[in-house]
Amino acid sequence: MSTVDSRRLVQKLWNYCDVLRDDGVSTIDYVEQLTYLLFLKMADERANRKLRPEQIVPSELSWQTLLDAEGDALEVQYRHILTGLAREGGTLGTIFRKAQNKIQDPAKLKRLIVDLIDKEKWSGTGVDVKGDAYEELLAKGAEDAKSGAGQYFTPRALTAAMVDCMLPTPDDTITDPACGTGGFLLAAFDHIQRHHGSSLTPDQRRRLANGAITGTELVDGTARLAAMSMLLHGIGTPNGPSLITVADALGREPSQRVSLVLANPPFGRSSSIRMVGEGGKASREEREIERADFWATTANKQLNFVQHIASLLEIDGRAAVVLPDNVLFEGGAGEVIRRRLLNQYDLHTMLRLPTGIFYAGGVKANVLFFERKRAREQPWTEKLWVYDFRTNQHFTLKQNPLRREHLQDFVDCYLPGKDRSERVETERFKAFGYDELIARDKVNLDITWLKDASLEDADALLPPEVIAQEIVEDLQAALREFAAIAEALGAQTSGAGDE
Repeated sequence: MSTVDSRRLVQKLWNYCDVLRDDGVSTIDYVEQLTYLLFLKMADERANRKLRPEQIVPSELSWQTLLDAEGDALEVQYRHILTGLAREGGTLGTIFRKAQNKIQDPAKLKRLIVDLIDKEKWSGTGVDVKGDAYEELLAKGAEDAKSGAGQYFTPRALTAAMVDCMLPTPDDTITDPACGTGGFLLAAFDHIQRHHGSSLTPDQRRRLANGAITGTELVDGTARLAAMSMLLHGIGTPNGPSLITVADALGREPSQRVSLVLANPPFGRSSSIRMVGEGGKASREEREIERADFWATTANKQLNFVQHIASLLEIDGRAAVVLPDNVLFEGGAGEVIRRRLLNQYDLHTMLRLPTGIFYAGGVKANVLFFERKRAREQPWTEKLWVYDFRTNQHFTLKQNPLRREHLQDFVDCYLPGKDRSERVETERFKAFGYDELIARDKVNLDITWLKDASLEDADALLPPEVIAQEIVEDLQAALREFAAIAEALGAQTSGAGDE
C-alpha cells in the first residue's frame, strides 16, 4: 500500500468524524472508538486467515457479531463486547480498560463498522502503513483543542530530531515514562527498522517486538491509543503482555533500568502528590510517596520526572527529555537536582525550543540530553552545549508549523554518533564549562546570549499576527504559573488543619 493509499484511508475515516461531531462525539472520542473497532477487525482477520489462524477474542465477542447485529441490538452487543474484553489481561486489557460506547446512534455505528472499517484489510502486509494512517488520526485528534488531546502529543518534527540525535539501536532497551500516544516509542522503532532492518537477527526482531520498547501512561484513554498504535506498527501481540503500563510512573522506583529514555512529561508545575526524597519529609499531605532514589523533595512534576528518568537509566544509559523553562532556574529542589545532574551525570546538550510548536499554549520548553555514569569524585559534566533555537525563531501551528528540516542545523551541530570533542561553536551553538555553570546563581541553566532582532531594529518588527500569538502564549504561561501557585496555596491551607 502506498502513501497515497494511507492518506486516502485517513481521509475516509476522518470525514466521518464530522458526521459524528454533530452527535456530540469529540475528535478524541472518535479515535478511541476507532481503536476498539479496529482491534476487533484485526482479531477477525487473524482468526480467518489461511495460515496459522489465531483466535484472539471469544467468538461471542467477535467482529462478526457486530456485522450480524442491527438496530438497538447492535448497540447492546457493542457494549457487551467492550465490557467483556475489559476484563482480559495483557494488550487486550489495556486497549479495552474502562471502555465505553460513545456512538449512541445505531445507524451511524453500523455505517462505521460496515462501510468504513470492514471494507479495509488491516493486518498482514502493509501493517506499517496502516499504523501510519492511525498515527495521522492521532495527530488530527491532537489538533482538537477542546478535547485536550494536544497535551499528549509532541510535534513529530521534534520527536524525529531527538531520535536522530540519540541513534537507537536493536540492542537498546527503550522506554517513555509519560508516553502519551506513543510517538517517541514509534519513532525509535521506525529509526531502528530504517537503519538496521536488513541486518536484524531473529532474536533482535523478537526482542524489539516483545519487550525492548515499553511505555507508561497515567490516562486510560491515552494508554489504549498508544497500545493500539504500537500494535498496528508491529510492536507487541494482541493477546500477549501489554507493552504499555497504565500507572503513575512517579509512584514507584523503577523495577529495571533501560539504556534509552525519550520523553516529554506532562506540562504543569504542581502535583497533588508531594515526593519525598533523601532530604527528608517536607509535607504531611495524604498522598505522599517516598522515593529513596530521589535527590530532593518537591511537588513539581517536571522536577520529579527529571529525577525519575535519571533513576531509570542504566550505567552509560542516555536520555533526551522535553522540559519547561522552570526546570532550568527554579530554586530549592530545582537547584539540588541541577547540581546532582551536573555532577553525577553528563548533561552535555540542551536545545532551547521556540514557542508556537506545541498544542498546549504558552509553553517555553527545552530538550535536555544527558547520560548516566559510574560514580567518581570528579563531576561528569565537563561542558554543556546549548543550542538556542528560540531567539528570532517564530512558528505557529497553522501558518508556519515546525518541520524536521528546521531542526537539521541542530542535529548537524549535535554530531550524532561522533565524539563530542569534535563539536564546533556557531552563532546559535555555544559550550559552557562546568565551573562556569556551577558558579551561576542557583545553578541557573536558563542561558541566553543572542539578541532579539525585533527589539534591536524597528524595521525588523514581527507581523502583527505573530506578535499577537506571542502575547497570547505569554499570558497563557503566566496563567498556568498563577494556577500552580493557587493550587499549592490551597493544598497548604487544607493541610493546616491537620497540624
